[in-house]
Amino acid sequence: MFKGLGQLGDMAKLMKQAQEMQQKMLDAQSELDNVEVIGEAGGGLVKVVATAKGNFKNIEIDESILIPSEKQVIEDLLLAAIKDCKAKSEEASKKEMARMGEAFGLPEGFKLPF
Repeated sequence: MFKGLGQLGDMAKLMKQAQEMQQKMLDAQSELDNVEVIGEAGGGLVKVVATAKGNFKNIEIDESILIPSEKQVIEDLLLAAIKDCKAKSEEASKKEMARMGEAFGLPEGFKLPF
């Protein structure tokens, strides 16, 4: 297709590869909405469910801790579970981006722009 164009053909090929890589990265980012992580606190008494993008979906509280005098404990456990969930979603996102980097032959530890 680009025969006889020399460096212009190489540039067109490079641009096409860049566009393909960009689309795959967008697809990977979109896929992070389908990866769920669960943050826990209090030995599983409080659980928070979120996507790997950090969108919170659900909070589960074990009924055994629903005592009015334990309000502060429940609040602390909720906060701890949310922080745990956030950390796990960030880790899942890093793993997905590292997997995509490997697929493109990028060196290990290469930081992608998003």
